Amino acid sequence: MTSLRYKDQRLHYRDFCLTSIAEEFGTPCYVYSRASIEEKFLEYKRAFGDREYLICYAVKANSNLSILKILQEMGSGFDIVSGGELERIKLIGGSGSNTVFSGVGKTIDEIKNAIASKIGCVIVETRDELDLISREAERMGIVVPVSVRVNPNVDPKTHPYISTGLKENKFGVPVDEAMNLYRLASSERYVNPVGIACHIGSQLTELTPVVEAVDNVVGVAEELKRMGIVLNDIDVGGGLGIRYKSETPPSIREWLAAIKTSVPEGYRIKVEPGRSIVGSAGVLLTRVRCFKSNSRRSFAVADAAMNDLLRPALYGADHKTLPCSWQDQARGETFDLVGPICETSDWLVKDQTFVVRTGDVVAILDVGAYGFGMASNYNSRPRAAEVLVETGRSPRLIRSRESFAQLVDLEIGYLN
Repeated sequence: MTSLRYKDQRLHYRDFCLTSIAEEFGTPCYVYSRASIEEKFLEYKRAFGDREYLICYAVKANSNLSILKILQEMGSGFDIVSGGELERIKLIGGSGSNTVFSGVGKTIDEIKNAIASKIGCVIVETRDELDLISREAERMGIVVPVSVRVNPNVDPKTHPYISTGLKENKFGVPVDEAMNLYRLASSERYVNPVGIACHIGSQLTELTPVVEAVDNVVGVAEELKRMGIVLNDIDVGGGLGIRYKSETPPSIREWLAAIKTSVPEGYRIKVEPGRSIVGSAGVLLTRVRCFKSNSRRSFAVADAAMNDLLRPALYGADHKTLPCSWQDQARGETFDLVGPICETSDWLVKDQTFVVRTGDVVAILDVGAYGFGMASNYNSRPRAAEVLVETGRSPRLIRSRESFAQLVDLEIGYLN
C-alpha cells in the first residue's frame, strides 16, 4: 500500500487522517479508498489493449454495495457465487448479461433466479447441475449460456485452503468429463455452451501455473472446435495476488500479457479479479485496549478480533501494521497484536516493534479483500463499520456498525 504517509505525526491514507476517521466513526472500522479501486480496475482495462475482453469483478472479495456500484459505473461485470450476491448486483442496477455465476452446489432456487435474471453465463461444475439448468431453462422457456469449469490439475503455489485447480480440490471437472458435458450441452435446446472456464486458486504470485492452466483449457476449446462445438469465451478466472509483505506477484499488465499470449485471437478473454482490485484499497483501524505479557510473549490487546479479520487465524496471513500516531523513532518492545475473543488463534499481527500505547489507533493494511466479507458475530460481537474515502469529499459511512439489537433481531421464541 503506497498511499500512506505520516503528516504532522499522524498517519494519512490518501490525505485523510486515519486517527480522525477512527474518532468520528469508532473502531474497529474498515476504511476503503475509491481512488485505489478505480486505479486497479483501469489497469485491467488498459492492459487488455485491443483484445476482446470482459472483466467480472469477484464479488466474494468485497461485496459492499458502494464498492460494487463504483465498479459497475466503470463498466465492470461481476462474478458471483451465491444467490445473495446476485441480489446485490440487482440492487445496484447491475446487468445480468455481464454476470458470471460460479461456484459448486448451486441450489434450484439460485438456478431459477439466475435464469430469470438473464444471467450472462452459468459455470457448470457437475452433470447434475447441467441437468438441473437444462430442465429449469426449458420450463421457463429461456436459453441459458453456460461454460464448463475444467480442473487442469495445476499446482498454483499458494496456500492449500485457497488452491482450487488440483485433482484433490472440489472445483471443476477433469478434461474427459468436461468433453462429455459439452457434448450433452450442445445437444440441449435450452442450453448454449458459450465458453470454457478455469480458476486455479487465489493469491497467485507466479505466472507459470496460470499459463499452464490457460494452455490446458485452450487446448480443450480447440479440440471442441474440431468436433463442431465452437466456443466464444476463454474464462481464465482470477486469483492474481497482491503484496502483503514480501510477496512479489506479477503486475496486472504482466499477468494479462502472459494470458493474452496463451489465448488465440478470436476468443474473448474473461477475467474475474477480486483481491487485486480491492485488496490494497482497505485498512482496518483498531484501538489498543491494554497490554499484558508473560515469560515468553508480550501482547497488545485491541478492540478488533478474529471475527473482524479472520485471515490471520484461518490462513496465517501476515499483514503490515502501522501506528496511526508516530510517537517517536525508537523501536518499542516486540509484541503481538491480538483481540479479546476467547481463542488462542485470535491474533491479528505478530512480532510488532513500533511504539504504541493504550488508547492508540493502529492500522492493519491491505485488508480490502476477504476482510469484512469473512467477518462474523462470533462471541456475539457486532461487525465493524465500513467507511469510504473519496477525493474532494469527507469520509462517508457505507455500512453502519451493527448493534446488539440487530444481532438478536432474527432470534424468535427465546422468551417462550
